[in-house]
Amino acid sequence: MERVLNLITSLDRGGAETMIMNYYRHIDRNKVQFDFLVNREQTGAYEAEIQSLGGHIYRMGPMYPGQFGKYKKDFRNFLREHPEYRIIHSHLEERSYFPLRIAKEEGVPVRIAHAHNAYRGFNAKTIFRDYFRHRLPPYPTHKFACSDEAAIWLYGKDALQHNDISMIHNAIDGKLYAFSPMTRDDMRNQLGLGDALVLGNIGRLVEQKNQTFLIDVFVAVRQRHPNTKLLILGEGPLEQHLKAHATAKGVKDDVIFTGSVPNVPNYLQAADVFLLPSLFEGLPVSLIEAQAAGLPSFASDSITRSSDISEDVQFLPLQRGAEFWAETILNHTPTSRHIPQDMLSRHHYDIVSEAKKLQDFYLEAVKHD
Repeated sequence: MERVLNLITSLDRGGAETMIMNYYRHIDRNKVQFDFLVNREQTGAYEAEIQSLGGHIYRMGPMYPGQFGKYKKDFRNFLREHPEYRIIHSHLEERSYFPLRIAKEEGVPVRIAHAHNAYRGFNAKTIFRDYFRHRLPPYPTHKFACSDEAAIWLYGKDALQHNDISMIHNAIDGKLYAFSPMTRDDMRNQLGLGDALVLGNIGRLVEQKNQTFLIDVFVAVRQRHPNTKLLILGEGPLEQHLKAHATAKGVKDDVIFTGSVPNVPNYLQAADVFLLPSLFEGLPVSLIEAQAAGLPSFASDSITRSSDISEDVQFLPLQRGAEFWAETILNHTPTSRHIPQDMLSRHHYDIVSEAKKLQDFYLEAVKHD
């Protein structure tokens, strides 16, 4: 068995974490086992499942500017105490520079950097991100990305031309999302949705996901179609802000915040439309999930067009405003909830086949070291 050390900030139900868990559940764990090194003390939502699958979870301090020196020292000591790891798979974006540089110095033969996002805009973190992503290239032996946009952001504009990027698709188990009228009725009864038009959204409650605008779109839809509800799956630091915004807009009783939930496919059954007005994304797992559930979807035009695998996603400009979004949503005739059986596999989003590819990649990479 080859043990792969995954480096990630936490093990909650975020997009990257969910993608990793989808692969972890479907690899042959007699051949490849996942372990995790996280940078948070809080217990993540996936940790109990990881331990039940045989994975080890280690903790290290946060990677903040004032803690970089301590992190490097601690990570070097960790590798010397755990010489069994020949593969390190880092999901830390530009911060992968730190562990992968040390891993190279310590002789770890397979060092993978994985791009999950395509950041846009400017904030306090931008200077650090730009500095470290430009220092990253000498240290990974392999470069992964979920989309062309994510690859360009982390590895540079010329990365795709050199054909040294492996696309690791944010694959899912399609069987879990197949439409079930019984599940739909059960979930709608549990949530008190009645016969309302239900708009759905999945994502951490953070600025990137743009859920303040989402609530504005919902308000505009309700003005035209009063029997409408909004379902938001996820947790995060902006929860109270978003609830206050819904209250200020007079829709607090019609916006349902579920928090982090383990049964996302069931909630998608209850929805009628999926909305993703994010400011930026790499390639959102949630949009693939929504399409697998047969939902007509509306996403911001900052999201890569390669995420449209059903030909039922409309990409809308945020600058056109909530009223434009509402009119477009209500003018769209919903399709049936049936999806082509081969849709996921045709676009490389079927987790069974994609997990086998990743498993084989790990084993070949070690063999050729």
